[in-house]
Amino acid sequence: MLINCAAYKQGYKLADIAIEEISNYLSQSGVMVWVALKDPTDAEIKSMQAEFNLHELAVESAQVRHERPKIEEFGDVVFSLAQLLEIKEGKISQGELAIFTGPNFVLSIRKNYSKDFLGVRARCETEPQLLKFGPAFVLYALIDAVVDGYFEVLDKLEVLLEIVEEDIFRKNAGRLNIERLYKLKRQVSMLKHATSPLLEAFAKFNGGRVPAIGANMGEYFRDLTDHLSRINAAVDSMRETISMAIQVNLSMVTIEDGEVTKKLAAWAGIFAVATAFAGIWGMNFEVMPELKWAYGYPTAIGAIICATSFLYWRFKKAGWL
Repeated sequence: MLINCAAYKQGYKLADIAIEEISNYLSQSGVMVWVALKDPTDAEIKSMQAEFNLHELAVESAQVRHERPKIEEFGDVVFSLAQLLEIKEGKISQGELAIFTGPNFVLSIRKNYSKDFLGVRARCETEPQLLKFGPAFVLYALIDAVVDGYFEVLDKLEVLLEIVEEDIFRKNAGRLNIERLYKLKRQVSMLKHATSPLLEAFAKFNGGRVPAIGANMGEYFRDLTDHLSRINAAVDSMRETISMAIQVNLSMVTIEDGEVTKKLAAWAGIFAVATAFAGIWGMNFEVMPELKWAYGYPTAIGAIICATSFLYWRFKKAGWL
């Protein structure tokens, strides 16, 4: 689906144009065309491929789901792919943003993502002194919006982690906490898999052979990689915290199991003493002391009560009961 198609010159918008007019504007000197698509059909992508003369391999990468974030150069066109993340009902939903950046055009393809990038376009149009840098600034603005989305996801994951940490020391919640922590760990890993390759990809704009379109935008892309580095560091820290929380939770489960074991052992010891007394006096020998004594039975019961009561007191004092 076509979201927007507009032509710009020297940082200012000329007009919203139809797809059929793209070639006419691309042939004009100093004009940039910016097209945005959402969940396009194969036919729409093929149409854009013909309009912008896109490489077949780049188009194929834009069509495949769950590709690794990357930047590739196809002649004078730079193909960028980033993962779009958002949290829905406590789960991370994953989409993709493919960006074709040429000398005088930008084509962005958004898939499986509920939020829009109209704010990015509005921001660029209100900053003509930056938009005049052309496609490179649009690429920066789009990826910067993606990174801002990562910060939102990171903040929500940190809140979820704090909630789980508060419940770690709650009794009889060990299994539930383990499940929540592992679920959170998977979500943090998704964020790591989205940010780490993107940081590696855009590091190309900060050193070595910089793609031609980003030659004059080094400081902006450096700011972008700084943001990605901060997210990566925060994600690594969160992963360590989750691993530590899992260990603490397992320790709490072990302690709770130990408490139950001690209680069972204490009661077993108490009943073992009572059973021993009853077993001794219950033997069916013909000649046994106190068998015909009038106070034998109450004495035996009293001895059992005294012995078991003493054991109960000792176990209670030791914290086993």
